[in-house]
Amino acid sequence: MLFIGGVLRPLGVGLLLLGLFAPISGIGFRRGRLSNGFLGEPSKIPTLQGSQHSEDLWFEQRLDHFKSSDVRTWQQRYFVNADFYRNDSSAPVFLMIGGEGEASAKWMREGAWVHYAEHFGALCLQLEHRFYGKSHPTADLSTENLHYLSSEQALEDLASFVTAMKVKFNLADGQKWIAFGGSYPGSLAAWAREKYPQLIYGSISSSGPLLAEVDFKEYFEVVKASLAAYKPECVEAVTRSFAQVEILLKHMIGQRSLDEKFKTCTPIKDSIENDLDMANFFENLAGNFAGVVQYNKDNSPHATITIDDICDVMLNTTAGPPVTRLGLVNDMLLKEANTTCLDYKYEKMVADMKNVSWDSETAKGMRQWTYQTCHEFGFYQTSANPTDTFGDRFGVDFFIRQCMDVFSKNMDAKFLQLVVSGTNDNYGALKPKTTNVLYVHGSIDPWHALGLVKSSNPALPTIYIEGTAHCANMYEPVKTDPPQLVAARNNILKFLAKLLNGYTSALI
Repeated sequence: MLFIGGVLRPLGVGLLLLGLFAPISGIGFRRGRLSNGFLGEPSKIPTLQGSQHSEDLWFEQRLDHFKSSDVRTWQQRYFVNADFYRNDSSAPVFLMIGGEGEASAKWMREGAWVHYAEHFGALCLQLEHRFYGKSHPTADLSTENLHYLSSEQALEDLASFVTAMKVKFNLADGQKWIAFGGSYPGSLAAWAREKYPQLIYGSISSSGPLLAEVDFKEYFEVVKASLAAYKPECVEAVTRSFAQVEILLKHMIGQRSLDEKFKTCTPIKDSIENDLDMANFFENLAGNFAGVVQYNKDNSPHATITIDDICDVMLNTTAGPPVTRLGLVNDMLLKEANTTCLDYKYEKMVADMKNVSWDSETAKGMRQWTYQTCHEFGFYQTSANPTDTFGDRFGVDFFIRQCMDVFSKNMDAKFLQLVVSGTNDNYGALKPKTTNVLYVHGSIDPWHALGLVKSSNPALPTIYIEGTAHCANMYEPVKTDPPQLVAARNNILKFLAKLLNGYTSALI
């Protein structure tokens, strides 16, 4: 065995430098989520072990865990990897929790958790989240059916699944289950330990937002700080570029210039009086930076363009004024998304989001995740200050309006405050009552603003990784990983060793 990238790896397993996956650009980046989910696949560099197959398996799950008279069931997808399983009464079970996108079978062969499983001889299971991927509890995604989509139902799914798998694999009561999750599933991993300590012995919660918040204004504050960490002048250039967009919007010639610079699908002159269209336009431009920052330099298919790349463009004065450079950044992301134009029409977006068919483009997760934000979390990444870098065009009212237009007029500001408050009361927000949970965050990742990044309580250990982005610790280790990321993975390994050898968790 060798230590590579901070985890144990078998001799002879090398990394193949083959073709890179195409990412999804900021054009498909909404609510901090790319169109195929927060986490995506475990590596942008294909590996030998990643080419091995993991078949789809199916588990009969209840539709409604909270209504005993409702006996309807559905088929939930899961995956198994028993390659490293010691198959004795002391071997642990590792559970990867699926999130707001299709579960990828590649996580059964790649990712840091697989190397931990090899080290400890663990059985690996992954459960896809209800209403995502191929796990379809209902005939369609109508708002009525989405009533059964919630974190609480998902946690009950996990509890039922664990109970059934203990029987299926003849697991002893003393075998310890460790939950893993990144982003929203990172939150679920922590909450699963909190709600079901008799089933989940411990958890690694990566980049999980614990605080639900309607107006997540801190998101773009971290985006700015992350750009400035590369070069402070980058933020100044971005600020000037957005201010210049506002100036050009004031007259017809400027509007035509913006159409050319940003390759708009429809002329801005047709939308200049439509505040919702213009809010969508500005959110798309800001999303270009947010998407790059959130996955900066992760070993993830999402992360092909870096902060360095976009800031170098924004600081290249030979390319023209800042607004022209902003257009070049937009070009980069349009190209990466294989998209020819910037579509910002609000009514079209809403119409797409209202499509309830499982075959629709938004059924890949965007309609479902938007519903969860409207019904549980908020998480709306806003910019509402006219003097701020990204301006004041997409405040919280813009996102609440989407909830009302896509799902129900009842999902107004008062409703959002009520449900978000309920979520925080239910799970404890930034004061969780968990034990045996390790909270891991990266400083570049905007989501760390809603997570537990430091703690003076030995029962709430944290790892805060300077200079890394969203879920960086979860992806397949590579030789180019920075030393602080290598150290973090080693500390996660030590934390697991303490849990699995019977020691109590402590600050690392």
